[in-house]
Amino acid sequence: MYEPIRTKSVHAMADDAQYPHRSREEELDIQLAGHLSALLAVTDELGLGKAAESIAAQIARLRGTPPVRQAGLSGADPVALHRRALALAGRALVVAASRADTAAAILSAERMDAHTAALAEASLVGAP
Repeated sequence: MYEPIRTKSVHAMADDAQYPHRSREEELDIQLAGHLSALLAVTDELGLGKAAESIAAQIARLRGTPPVRQAGLSGADPVALHRRALALAGRALVVAASRADTAAAILSAERMDAHTAALAEASLVGAP
């Protein structure tokens, strides 16, 4: 009644050896380095040299190579940049905690504190 299937099914699973696989730890390393790279760009924009160097050192440790640094400035509002940096540091802290990376977690928490303080200072200065 039915003709037998003569070709290989399109639904068959491919050979696992054909595709590269990364461990959870490697994926978290990539994610953490990405968050720290974004934080580095904002930190460079704010002109926080010492903080930027410590972030760059963590990125280099995770990636094995020094990060590419941003050369141009966007001229964005410093308050907006501090808010963005605070959010990025928070994301980095979450990934560092799940990865159990103490050095990156401490750095992220320090950056969160610094940007929170800068935002509090900006709100006091801007208040009438």
